Order: sequence, then structure tokens, then C-alpha cells
Amino acid sequence: MADDQERAGFQALAAHGADEQDAVRGLGARLKADPKPQDLKALSALWLHAAAAAPETLPGVYDAVAEGYLGEPLGVRPVAIATPDQAERIPPAFWTALWELLDEPREGLGAVNLTTKTAALTGLISPKMQARVGLASLAYPGVPAAVAQGYPKKFTLAALAACPKDSLGGEFHSLIVDNGFDLEVLDRKALGLDKLPAPLAYLNARILQCHDLWHIVAGYRTTALHEVAISAFQLAQFGHHYSSMFLGMVLTRVAFERPEGGPLMLETILTAWAHGRRTPPLLGVNWEAIWDLPLAEVRARLGVTPYVSPFPADLFEQLRIAA
Repeated sequence: MADDQERAGFQALAAHGADEQDAVRGLGARLKADPKPQDLKALSALWLHAAAAAPETLPGVYDAVAEGYLGEPLGVRPVAIATPDQAERIPPAFWTALWELLDEPREGLGAVNLTTKTAALTGLISPKMQARVGLASLAYPGVPAAVAQGYPKKFTLAALAACPKDSLGGEFHSLIVDNGFDLEVLDRKALGLDKLPAPLAYLNARILQCHDLWHIVAGYRTTALHEVAISAFQLAQFGHHYSSMFLGMVLTRVAFERPEGGPLMLETILTAWAHGRRTPPLLGVNWEAIWDLPLAEVRARLGVTPYVSPFPADLFEQLRIAA
């Protein structure tokens, strides 16, 4: 995949981060006009820096590269976060685990396996990052009010089954039951989410609870490409830490292994990031109060415009069938 010297240079870049947003905006413009592998690696290093060392820089970096790449301002207020004087040190164990993950054959990385291994990366960064991630998330629109509602109670299939078929609750019930999904893909109690410090207890439980619901409301399909896209949407909405790690890992793999796929991945991620930034906060919505409403009415009430995918949502599935 890459030699040790190249990886060492990449790690140094990820440890340093970005100096100016104008430079990041220019990087985005270059990647749109003439995507080069070295620029793709530079961007993935910046994303890993935000995910593993300095979450306060994340919204500024993503906003800037999106504006440069998409060629227009996002038209939203910046997420202003006070940045500490120093980024956290990224431990060697993190890099060892990341390179091992990236070296795994794609056919051996199922969705659950990938989720578990990506989540494990967050356990290999500085313990100080937990507090920094939590504090940074509170700067995103709507997050403090949502967290103030308290630890979220679980949704129930029984409540969803009682909803009209053409309602939000009915569509959510069909998505879960027809696809054999769980209402929450991981067990929040087993993970000890309620023991996490505020606001992380709320945020981590809420993402388990609402991820598939946001697929429906925000217009993301449950396909491989749209799982990448909705990660960018979630990241833009409240700085979701797992999503930042996942996107940094995905782009790093593309940069080192398949740089020709950079335009596809960047167009998907950055349009979804822009969509998330322009969509009113969904984190604290009282979904139970609107289960019975049709989806179109829910979107109108919440001010949500569905995601417009730049590529077919099932592109990867189509390519697998063709292969």
C-alpha cells in the first residue's frame, strides 16, 4: 500500500494540522480542478488531525474545504470553538491500528466489522480528547438545548407499529422490520453510554437511536455510499466523533489505495456536509410527537430538504453486481 517513509510523512502532517483556513479552501479548489494523490493525502491527514487530536478545528476545516471544492460559500454561521494552544499527541498505537485496518482486504470488512474497528480507534487516542470532543460539540447549533432534555428514552417497535403506514413512524417501522434491523444497532447499556460525562452520554445514545430515522427524514438511502454521506451529515449537525474518525479513515484509504476514487468520495462527503450544515438541527427533535405525520409534512415542519445525491445511491452495489 505505502512504504514506511511515506506513512511517517503522513503521520507528521496529521500531527500538525492546518495553519490557515484559506489554505484549506485552496486545497479544496485544487482537488476539484485537478485531483492529485498528494492533495488527497493532505486532506485526509487534516481530517484525521481533527478526529484524533483537535476536534475544535473540525468545522472550520470541513467548511473551508467544502467551500473550495463546491465553489460556493455555505451561507451558514461558522461554528465558533475556542481552540486550545496545543493539539493532543496522536499515540503510536493509533497509527499501528489504523494502518492495520487500512491494509485489510475490502472483502473482509463487513459493515459491523468496519464499525467496530473504526470505533476502536477512538480508544487509542489521548484520554484528554473525550472532554475536548464533548466541549466542542456544544458549540454546534441546537446541541445544548438537545442535551438539556436529558438522557434519551428508547423508541419502541410497538409505538411505531401503531402509526399509520404512510406516516413517519410507519416508514420508520417498515425500514427496521423489512430489513431486519435493530432499533439500535449496538446495546447502549452494554457500552455504558449512560456512564459517559455530559454531553457525550446524550450524544452517543441519541446517535444510536436516531441514525436510521435521520436516513428517512434527511433523504439518505441505506446503501454503502449513503452511509458515508450520512456520516458527513451527522458530523455537520453536531460534530459526531465516530463520524469524524470514520470519514478520516475512509478518505485515507482512498488516498493511499484508490486515489482515482477521490472525486467520487469528496463529492459525496462534501455535498452531505453542506447539507448537514444547511439543515436545521435535528438532534433534539421530539420525534414521538410527530410519528403520525406524513414524511412530507414532517420535513416541511422541520425545514428539511432531502439530500440530493450526486451519484446513484446504490452505485457500489451496482458495481459489485457488475463485477
